Amino acid sequence: MIMEASVLKLPESELFTDYYFKENTFDEVFKKNSPANAYYNRLLSLISSYSTNEFKILNESTKKSFISRGVTFATYSDNPKGNERIFPFDLFPRIIPQSEWRVLEKGLKQRNRAINLFIDDLYHDSKILRDKIVPVDLILSCSNYNRYMKDFKPTGGVYNHISGTDIIKHNDGKYYVLEDNVRCPSGVSYVLANRDAMKKTIPSVFSNFNISPVSDYPEALQEMMHSVKSDKVDNPNCVVLTPGAYNSAYYEHSFLAQSMGIELVEGRDMFTDNDFVYMHTVYGAKRVDVIYRRIDDDFIDPLVFRPDSALGVPGLMSAYRKGNVTILNAPGTGIADDKAVYAYMPEIIKYYLDEEPILNNVPTYRCDVKQEMDYVLEHIAELVVKPVDQSGGYGIFIGNQATQAQIEEQKNIIKAHPRGYIAQPTMSLSVHSTFIEDENKFEPRHIDLRTYTLLSPDKEFVLKGGLSRVALKKGNLIVNSSQGGGSKDTWVMEE
Repeated sequence: MIMEASVLKLPESELFTDYYFKENTFDEVFKKNSPANAYYNRLLSLISSYSTNEFKILNESTKKSFISRGVTFATYSDNPKGNERIFPFDLFPRIIPQSEWRVLEKGLKQRNRAINLFIDDLYHDSKILRDKIVPVDLILSCSNYNRYMKDFKPTGGVYNHISGTDIIKHNDGKYYVLEDNVRCPSGVSYVLANRDAMKKTIPSVFSNFNISPVSDYPEALQEMMHSVKSDKVDNPNCVVLTPGAYNSAYYEHSFLAQSMGIELVEGRDMFTDNDFVYMHTVYGAKRVDVIYRRIDDDFIDPLVFRPDSALGVPGLMSAYRKGNVTILNAPGTGIADDKAVYAYMPEIIKYYLDEEPILNNVPTYRCDVKQEMDYVLEHIAELVVKPVDQSGGYGIFIGNQATQAQIEEQKNIIKAHPRGYIAQPTMSLSVHSTFIEDENKFEPRHIDLRTYTLLSPDKEFVLKGGLSRVALKKGNLIVNSSQGGGSKDTWVMEE
């Protein structure tokens, strides 16, 4: 039974033996000394009906299915060609009630509309800079500011066609946006793979609930791609541009292309002629109208950016600026990914939409502002320090887990390059019951949520749920797969 919660009327289950509660942490499944959250009662009853051995067999079956279907990702820390790994998946789903999801969905639409207006303004009139809402030097010093986008508006006026917004639930029970990802947000393929695994592995559990579907994402993505085609094209040829099989997200690239029934291409598969883009086929050259690129700005066109890039297409940016091809997400959107720019998102929302932000930001200190850097250096043991331009959980420094020597080293790193770092309070990510293989039982693990928003000229789409990422190591706050994290299916309950 559940430790310190004897009032819970669960069936006897080895799976939840000695389940413990983390102090000052929001447990999404259990409440200390009270019944489980109401919408988990039935799910807990169904999960608890399995013996430990039965659940282990189900868990192993899921892993084997992921291997056979190629649901993997690659890491490159110790092998330049990458080590393929199964993306760890936990069979206990996360539930988000409809009442909470409506607020999240509304907040995500608001935030991403504001981001689009912000990016458009920066590359045109820069009113927000002239009005001193956001500092000029912050933008001009951003590594993702793309001067080639100046005075150019993409087809349909959309920059952040696909946004991945990372959200946490704090111990106050409120949701907070942790960061924005609008360069090449990844992970949505695992959302669909997780749902498929749930349906196949424990269909009797899944069928007991009325859950919002996620299978409509590929269709919505393709519809969005068609919405930003040139007006001169009736039936656009859309492609997914991948860096190749050695990329960590290659499974996703191939999955999305296959799901939409469009071609997966590498830069070497395409060429430009007279400011149009073409792809090689067995029937000859075929024009390309919309490119969902999964490579960074620096690599998309060696004639404009990095001349040593073999991943992009020479002349692509010229064709883009002539309006003969659409690239999504637009080059230069990475400005919104900068974690120092993130600090101004509440002001950005108010400035462009004249609305109060629906979703909270995490308080953020810019290390390139002397007063704020002084505070960070003095309180670094209580803070989380992040590089402004990294993703995947890389480079994060957690003060309360560091030695004094590590703290002093991090201080010197900050002082040497203040613009490169921000700091935030150590947020208490909520925890969720997660099956721990080494223990053969459920334990609480920290969790976040990556959501996916599609933006068209006249439509917004938010995938109902998203990728719930879980830190599988006890006490770890970093949930990214590159740092050993796993994932859960996310259920948005229909009313």
